[in-house]
Amino acid sequence: MMRKRLLVVLILLPAGVAGIWSGGWFFLAVVWFFLLPAAWEYCKLFQVAGYQPTSVLVVGGVALLLFERARGQFTNAPLLITLLILLAMILHLVAYERGRDLAASDFSLTVTGIMYIGWIGGYFISLRQLPDGNQWALLVLATVWIADSAAFSIGRRWGRHKLSTRLSPKKSWEGYFAGIVGGALSGIAFALLFDWTVSGGTVFSWWQGGVVGFLSGAIPTLGDLGESMIKRQVGVKDSGSALPGHGGFFDRIDSWLWAAVIGYYFITWFFI
Repeated sequence: MMRKRLLVVLILLPAGVAGIWSGGWFFLAVVWFFLLPAAWEYCKLFQVAGYQPTSVLVVGGVALLLFERARGQFTNAPLLITLLILLAMILHLVAYERGRDLAASDFSLTVTGIMYIGWIGGYFISLRQLPDGNQWALLVLATVWIADSAAFSIGRRWGRHKLSTRLSPKKSWEGYFAGIVGGALSGIAFALLFDWTVSGGTVFSWWQGGVVGFLSGAIPTLGDLGESMIKRQVGVKDSGSALPGHGGFFDRIDSWLWAAVIGYYFITWFFI
């Protein structure tokens, strides 16, 4: 399993780093590559339990929200979100009229999928579009990835105390704290390695890198547990099998979604 995980990382990591460093439409394409399959898997998960979120609208809505974030940040987002919600309502009203008794639940799941993966996922774009965005995005995504890897490795080997018995029985407090330490140390290392002065002339210090890494290790676990909640409810182990050793795309990006939001607001509040 570990060999498969490493192989996937070796294939996808260079493309991800190149996308982050290049920015622009290339980065949007990289984000689409991860988030659109994740949106599709989200719909498939609920279909296992008998629900019918509109897959085409969820995936299309996610694509449009990401495109709008790349094109104009938050400018036209309220209009686009409004139109997507109203369209979802129309589609599910028609479905109910045609005999679909769970259409109201389907409507809720459709809107939730669009917003959770499309709106929250849009913070990948917003993070990259900040001044010095290539470095900020690398910092946030690298620290959450290292935190995830540390939590997985340490928890698998030495985990004894369960973090959440219902949501994710294999996760342990040992792994969780290893993730926090791994994230904090990687943030410190990143700050020291790049030794950069951010926009406005503020020097990004080692301890600030440690804070970003700490947040990347401590909070995005909730995104992982959130996806586990969905999978537990529908009785599925992984969201898919497209990424050997990792599961599906939704499995891979669950904690990244939270890291992008946390990183974006921490950086804009304190540095931009």
